[in-house]
Parts: sequence; structure tokens; C-alpha cells
Amino acid sequence: MYGDMKILTGTANSKLAEDISDHLGCALTPTLTETFSDGELRVEIGGSVRGQDVFVIQPTCYPANTNLMQLSLMLDALKRASAGRITAVIPYFGYARQDRKVSPRAPISAKLVSDILSVAGAQRIVTVDLHAGQIQGFFNCPVDNLYAAPVLLQHLGHLRGELVMVSPDAGGVERARAFAKKVDAGLAIIDKRRDRPNQATATHVIGDVEGKIAVLVDDMIDTAGTICAAADVLLQNGASEVHACATHPVLSGPAIQRLNDAPFSSVVVTDTIPLGDKALECGKLQVVSMAGVLAKSIRNIHDSSSVSALFL
Repeated sequence: MYGDMKILTGTANSKLAEDISDHLGCALTPTLTETFSDGELRVEIGGSVRGQDVFVIQPTCYPANTNLMQLSLMLDALKRASAGRITAVIPYFGYARQDRKVSPRAPISAKLVSDILSVAGAQRIVTVDLHAGQIQGFFNCPVDNLYAAPVLLQHLGHLRGELVMVSPDAGGVERARAFAKKVDAGLAIIDKRRDRPNQATATHVIGDVEGKIAVLVDDMIDTAGTICAAADVLLQNGASEVHACATHPVLSGPAIQRLNDAPFSSVVVTDTIPLGDKALECGKLQVVSMAGVLAKSIRNIHDSSSVSALFL
């Protein structure tokens, strides 16, 4: 139905895009991206995409608004260039934490962003570990929400001892339970109270962690306040050592300093977001790649074969 597969990328995470194209055995289609002196973006596709099956790889990480706008312009350019099908591969979907009204006059930003991408030209979305699974329903096109759990757990396979998977808050229990089930580990929950955005206090542990290797599981590390406070509480409750794993290393503000000061043996993240220079110097951070999983999903979509097999 569609022509050959074409892979494009913006500037948000070109290394991941190159790794994905290497897995697929195809070259990236060149794309011109420029910024005018007043901050406006200019995008131009460097080759014909007429009738092609096109995949645009672009997480909306920092700077979120710039990368989101760049992605939207690329989608619009592809639509106007008569691409056969346009799939937006968004390893990290920004604005996902704003998925509901938290006050009477607040926007539902995740819904707005999904509408922007649909209008721009996205006919399918591929993403990794959405902050809230129901965001898939904000789109009027198919959404493949891939999981980083298999990649993260494979990296943690070297840990020897009794493991307990720990959710840093009540909202992440389902994720931690899924991790625990895959490796036949225990489950614990940190009772967390959030007074205002980016500030939270861990109070006590629900579950048994005494003498066990505790692995904190989350979808992202932003300012690292929550996960670092949780590490302290776990050690106070008798955990023998504490590790952390998260899909998206947002790592904003004081995150790196907090991770350096926290009692983690290791912090495992994926490459959905490229690490900055300060993060690369953090000895506790270990990066595993999602390129193979994303490449398989792109190949399966192009071949019209099952993507659900990647969810297992």
C-alpha cells in the first residue's frame, strides 16, 4: 500500500535516530532545520517522500516547545509533500504530566499537544512509557505505547540477592508491580505527599524491604527530589542497597547534584532523552538503549505485522 520506508529526525535526539536507522539498515533522509534570528524555525525535507512510509523520530524533550514545534513543522512538510503515511516516533512525549484539569481554569495540555500533532499530519504515534496510559485516547489515530521494562530489567539482571521493586508513589504501583512480576520479586510503595509542583516528601514504606535490594521504578526522573527522598527512606527501613531505574532522564534543575548526593548504587535510564554534559559526568547514571525496540516497532508497522508482541 505504501512505498519504501523513510526515516527522518529532528535535532532533539539525533544519536537515537542514527542508532535506530542502523538497526533497520537504512540511511536517514536528510532534513534541513534552521532557526531565524527572531527564534522562528525553518524546516525542509531533503528528498522525495511522495507515497513513502515515513517515520519521524523526535522526542519533545528540553527545550520542549522548540522540539515540539520542530516536529509539527516536519509533519506538516511531509503532509504537503504527499507522503503515503506519516508516523511520529516520539520516544519521550512532553506535556504528558498535564493530562487532566488540576484547577478550574487550567488547560489539559496533553490533549492540546495531541491535537496539534494530529492536525500537523501525524497518522500514527509511537512512544515509550507514557506518563499516563489514557493519553492514548487523546489521539484520533493509532498509538503504540512501548515499554522500556524488558530493556531495563535485562540491565539489572546482574543484581544478586532478594529483590523488591519499589514504587516511589501510589501512582506508579502498577508499573512497579509489572516489574516485580517479571522477575518474581517483592513489591513496596513509598507514601509520598506533594505540596506543590516539583516538590514532594517521602514519609514511610508500605511493604517489607529489610535486608533486601530495593529497586525504585519510575517512568521519569525530573528534578530527582521524589526518587532521592525515597532512597533515604528505604535505607532507613533496612534495605541493604538501593538502585533506581527510569525510562526518561529529564534531569532538570538540581537533579544531577541530588543523584550524586543520594545513596544509590546505580541509576539506570534509557536514551529516549539525550544526557547533557553534567549528566554524562555522573558516575551513577547508566544508559541502556531503546533503539532496538523502536526499530522493531518501525519495521513491524511498515510490514503490517504485529506490534503488540513488543509489549510482552
